[in-house]
Amino acid sequence: MPQEGAREVLKRHFGDDRLLQRLVHRLYSQSGIETRYTVVPDFVFSAAGAAGEPVGGGAFYDAHSATYKAPSTKVRNDLYTAAARPLFKAAAERVLEATPGLGARDITHVVTVSCTGFFAPGPDYFLVKDLCLHPHVQRFHLGFMGCYAAFPALKMARAFCQADPEAVVLVVCAELCTLHMQLGSDLDRLLAGSVFADGAAAALVSARAPQGGEAFELSAFATTLTPVGEADMAWSVGDEGFDIVLSSYVPDILEANIASAVAPLLGAMGLSQAEVQHWGVHPGGRAILDKVEKGLALPAGALAPSREVLRDYGNMSSATVLFVLQKIAARAESGERVCAMAFGPGLTVESGLLTKA
Repeated sequence: MPQEGAREVLKRHFGDDRLLQRLVHRLYSQSGIETRYTVVPDFVFSAAGAAGEPVGGGAFYDAHSATYKAPSTKVRNDLYTAAARPLFKAAAERVLEATPGLGARDITHVVTVSCTGFFAPGPDYFLVKDLCLHPHVQRFHLGFMGCYAAFPALKMARAFCQADPEAVVLVVCAELCTLHMQLGSDLDRLLAGSVFADGAAAALVSARAPQGGEAFELSAFATTLTPVGEADMAWSVGDEGFDIVLSSYVPDILEANIASAVAPLLGAMGLSQAEVQHWGVHPGGRAILDKVEKGLALPAGALAPSREVLRDYGNMSSATVLFVLQKIAARAESGERVCAMAFGPGLTVESGLLTKA
């Protein structure tokens, strides 16, 4: 889904409202995003760039009138149920292919993560079926936590491996954010519609020594709540999809609080910021990256992997930071440290310190 094309289609949707058209143009043009991906067939574009048109023909977009529709939450969740299962499976298969020495039959635990839909039996159950895992594999699902949820999942996985050195934990995050695109004149909805995308990513966590491929040691984790921001980022179930609150104040709140949020993580390991070689920041949006960079006084280019993921994929909620870590893994040298973080409702700041194996 080309960002330029999505911008022009949305401007046409708002007809003669020049104020909204200018706002849409600014939000999409300054987003730092070039491409996003979607499972919604209607949103597949006929061509790249600004000249493309969504194909439409379904419940989300009418190509004849060039207007977006407002399908019910059930319609959206039915598509989630159909599309999420193959995405969870594909992400899991990819990480298994990229991890020498570990196979599907080695997996002892499955942790799935998603905040964009519901069904039961859930994705944890179907991963056991689709990957032919042992039926006694322990299964867990983290739902409705938001963009930071990969960190609780990795913390759970590390705890399982600390308790049982033979454990092999499969963590899979899959988010279908574009299912919940909603239109309106309020800034929160327009901002969310300009950045969120669909995607899936996976990780294998084990106490066993890596036998090849890219790997990190999960050295430490931390979590905190910012003093303000509870009303500035929220996620609830509405009649026409999930309703998001994504205030334009979020970047400023993060700038003011990010240094104090990260300090306990580094302090627990006896490290200073200067001893961290890489920064894996969840690219919730271009302004968030700019403000975190400023709040931590990071050098120019320190967030290049995050900005690349934002450019090429947009904000895929919980899966996004795993995309960032994959890019860093390909560039980091053995022994180099990564400070990773993501943000979500609350405002919650989850962070982790990783060391390249």
